[in-house]
Amino acid sequence: MYGKTICIIVLFIFLIASYSIYIGTVDPSPYFSQFQSLPRTSSPCTSSSSPPPLRVFMYDLPRKFNIAMMDPHISDVEPITAKNLPPWPRFGIQRQHSVEYWLMASLLNGGEEGEKEAVRVFDPESADAFYVPFFSSLSFNTHGKNMTDPDTEFDRLLQVELMEYLENSKYWQRSRGRDHVIPMTHPNAFRFLRQLVNASILIVVDFGRYPKEMARLGKDVVSPYVHVVESFGEDGVVGDGDDDDSTPDPFEARPTLLYFRGNTVRKAEGKIRLQLEKLLAGNDGVRYEKSVATTQNIKVSTEGMRSSKFCLHPAGDTPSSCRLFDAIVSHCIPVIISDKIELPFEDEIDYSEFSVFYSVKEALEPGFILENLRKFSKEKWLKMWGRLKNVSHHFEFQYPPKKEDAVNMLWRQVKHKIPNVKLDVHRNRRLKVPDWWL
Repeated sequence: MYGKTICIIVLFIFLIASYSIYIGTVDPSPYFSQFQSLPRTSSPCTSSSSPPPLRVFMYDLPRKFNIAMMDPHISDVEPITAKNLPPWPRFGIQRQHSVEYWLMASLLNGGEEGEKEAVRVFDPESADAFYVPFFSSLSFNTHGKNMTDPDTEFDRLLQVELMEYLENSKYWQRSRGRDHVIPMTHPNAFRFLRQLVNASILIVVDFGRYPKEMARLGKDVVSPYVHVVESFGEDGVVGDGDDDDSTPDPFEARPTLLYFRGNTVRKAEGKIRLQLEKLLAGNDGVRYEKSVATTQNIKVSTEGMRSSKFCLHPAGDTPSSCRLFDAIVSHCIPVIISDKIELPFEDEIDYSEFSVFYSVKEALEPGFILENLRKFSKEKWLKMWGRLKNVSHHFEFQYPPKKEDAVNMLWRQVKHKIPNVKLDVHRNRRLKVPDWWL
């Protein structure tokens, strides 16, 4: 009897609930949401939507400001196109300062339409940003090997002529250069007239040689150096053309614990290299080798990084150096020692997931680095190594560019700066007392 009564009550409640849902007084979705599929996780650098690409107007400068430094016989009349753009040399130390070339190339041929972060426009009125294709880093390397070289006078004259050209442009005048993108990744690039481009969006690799009033995270973009070693799997140096994924046990396949190969005589914060040599060289599992950048030494570094678990990255003449990005594309976990380093794409990439960081004070404590690295379990190392492989494509410069590579990542960083640029420009057009709040 009781069972029959309970069935009647349950049936009655069911009928009331059904009627409530029918007339809309009860929303059943919260009760069933737990059965819905969870959203898929995506790459930290992949957006679920596809915002329109940045519209970039590129100035048509005479060839002496850019590709004539690569090929002095190139025509100064024929327009630069994807077809006549000379290729950047595959090897060589100057490759690390070639960011300016890859950005220019991307505007000539940006790859597949849906993969572009920036497109070239020929109407400056429709542009979001203006690219200045002056190869300032190559100019220093070409026209002067050091600060006292007499040939650097030609580098200075190029800067003078360029600024005269820009200052006569109504688009430079309109924003005082704020929406202009100027690459200067070499520490000595554009060094004569830097103060005249304080307001522009600068593409730099760190802030080591710039005053705060000139370069800062709020307006500028931190770029990776272009790596000089070949990416893992590209040239078959390790194995018979195998890549890192084909190694059965990557932890055991890398017998060296910590690797460093480079110039130990550096300036500023880079003086730590000599101190680290005294602490690390000769220890079991450590390869700490003096070297200068030559084609042969780059090949040795390639082999060394690919056979090491950790790659040491102390500061160079400035807080950053190409060695960090060589390590990343070699899938060697970077050990970064610097109190002042800035890293590219850090609003989208968490370097702590695949890098180890020590302060200068920690690094100079005897035994500190090696004791910590030797405590890494195989499981922890493999987790960081796997993450490192997954982000390494963000540090590749190529032509035409590919989705999420370094070129597209840089243009996306520029795009992030444009709203603040527009805010500054619009406010200054109507303010009677500019920057009154400072």
